[in-house]
Amino acid sequence: MKLMTRKRSDEFTGRPEDEKLPAGQMVVYGTQHILTMYGGVIAPPLIVGGAAHLPGSDMALLVTAGLFISGLATLLQTLGFGPFGARLPIVQGISFASVSTMVAVASKGGLQPVFGSIIVAGLIGLVASTFFAQLVRLFPPVVTGTIITVIGASLLPVAFTWAMGGAGAPDLGSMSNVGLAGLTLLIILVISRVFQGGISRLSILLGIIVGTGVAAAFGKTDFSGVGTGKMVALPPLLHFGGPTFQVGAIVSMTIVIFVIMTETTADILAIGEIVETKVDARRVANGLRADMLSTTVAPFFGTFPASAFAQNVGLVAITKIKSRYVVAVGGVILVVLGLLPVVGRVVASIPYPVLGGAGIVLFGSVTASGIRTLSRVDYDDNLNLVLVATAIAIGLIPVAAPTFWAKFPDSVGVIFGSGISAAAIAAVLMNVFFNEITTGNKPGASVFAAGSSEYAAEEIPPAVEPDVLQQPKGTDLSATAAASSRKADHS
Repeated sequence: MKLMTRKRSDEFTGRPEDEKLPAGQMVVYGTQHILTMYGGVIAPPLIVGGAAHLPGSDMALLVTAGLFISGLATLLQTLGFGPFGARLPIVQGISFASVSTMVAVASKGGLQPVFGSIIVAGLIGLVASTFFAQLVRLFPPVVTGTIITVIGASLLPVAFTWAMGGAGAPDLGSMSNVGLAGLTLLIILVISRVFQGGISRLSILLGIIVGTGVAAAFGKTDFSGVGTGKMVALPPLLHFGGPTFQVGAIVSMTIVIFVIMTETTADILAIGEIVETKVDARRVANGLRADMLSTTVAPFFGTFPASAFAQNVGLVAITKIKSRYVVAVGGVILVVLGLLPVVGRVVASIPYPVLGGAGIVLFGSVTASGIRTLSRVDYDDNLNLVLVATAIAIGLIPVAAPTFWAKFPDSVGVIFGSGISAAAIAAVLMNVFFNEITTGNKPGASVFAAGSSEYAAEEIPPAVEPDVLQQPKGTDLSATAAASSRKADHS
């Protein structure tokens, strides 16, 4: 929602995204962007750091490094430098799509192989950015929707463990921990229901703040470490040691990178339509290069892949503030936060049950976004239903049976031990087999698809034909954007 009346510069005559607002307005609107995505930026470092069993001080460094790189990536994307940056109002942040894979790698080998896989995969993505438009056909809505659904579902166990008090907590699963998580969840739901617009979009952040306040009142917080250490500092280089390179981790992360590139492509197309500006293949490639350069550099500062945040695309649509310079100011704010280690120490001190209550909504919304994308897929007279069913089942093996791949070689375990990687491989291969290779295809759906269509016809009255059940014919910008830019409505 708009926070003040916007005053258009009289001398502005260029593209909508090049408009410059008064300094005060840019600070206010830029801050709103950061508040909207803040919860989504801090969650991945906390999840991966927990999987690597890091102490609180190192968790704090992960958080501040994530903020710092997100800010630099946002500045590169909005202001641009040579062939890097779409020069559109796009906020960059630590990607949720990579979390499942990073957790699988970090839980076995720590952060060093995680960082090594990101560097190599980022370089591959950087090279592929120029001709990615030819590869994006491998990730249609039926594939991206399946992958996003698995991402959310595979993260939910993390939220439940947090709600119980965090792995290794002496009071794991106590009523007080679960009650605090439930209270945080309730606060978020009430804020979402009672308030509208900007406040509602901040429900995750506000829920965490209020939940932490309640926890402090009952003595369930420990902020004793917040005042220790430097107040201002640049994120240290290679604090967690030099990167190591494992083939399985690299293959798995490369798959994730292509998923991230697909989502960023959709976000760039979507923001182009919202801003009403020209977005051609060259501009998309420039945006992807910025994404991949930020991702490649991130491990040296101790953080993870950066990508466009879909919920901020929605914020541009709501506020009608199209200026890329507003988002650039938000990038500056992120950089400043990343230079304040005290911010990371505060975040690392938030009680796990509070994070668990917020995580149920946060990670659940990722699954819901994937389902929303799948609802736009055409299931008539094809094998898309079989594709979705099989790929989701394969992607959830690590969640339902964590030891399923234990007897396999480590390289196989790392790739398929991550739900996102397993689902992506299965979905891409089946999409090629079912939909790209048309030789020998015959009219008439398989017994699985026919059975599901008959069931759907019985359950849905003929008069009710929601638009979401209809797949638009042809591929336009809005369809492409809607298909895969729902990666996380993170906050």
